Amino acid sequence: MRRIGVFIITALLFLVSNAAAEGFRLTSSSLQENGTLPIRHVFNGLGCTGENLSPQLSWQGEPAGTKSFAITVFDPDAGTGKGWWHWLVVNIPAGIHSLPENSGNPQNGLMPPDALQAWNDFGSRGYGGACPPAGSPSHRYQFTVWALDVEGWPYTADLTSAMILVNLQRHMLEKDVLTVIYGR
Repeated sequence: MRRIGVFIITALLFLVSNAAAEGFRLTSSSLQENGTLPIRHVFNGLGCTGENLSPQLSWQGEPAGTKSFAITVFDPDAGTGKGWWHWLVVNIPAGIHSLPENSGNPQNGLMPPDALQAWNDFGSRGYGGACPPAGSPSHRYQFTVWALDVEGWPYTADLTSAMILVNLQRHMLEKDVLTVIYGR
């Protein structure tokens, strides 16, 4: 009987140590690290002909003390000198560990009730897919999940990406980035 108890404890310690080793991870059913962004997640407008659907995202392994999450999508290769913000979502409750495809459309009600989708650099709230200039080299799109030490802020939808980023960096416990590429 004692051997069975030792075996069970050893097995549990192995499982816990492996889970901790994997750490905080962002995954997607439609995106692969360093893969090409599927056309359904590309912007529809400005010469781009995608469906502008935000991808499905899941995360797990957040650090102890996580009280909320945020999601951002950033293109560091945009020719603006400061990159391009495609999506900023804050105040995702700590009990939420995934967003379904097209949750970035503010009209469809797929986002958790307390979450706020801030203005992106297209000048709208919600997800704005990739749309690099035709003929330019492929751009990188960094999908980031942020584990935060606050439940949320009293954000208003008119906050700028810079103001949100300052707060994300100030309250970040950990983050994980999934990068995809797209060019046309």
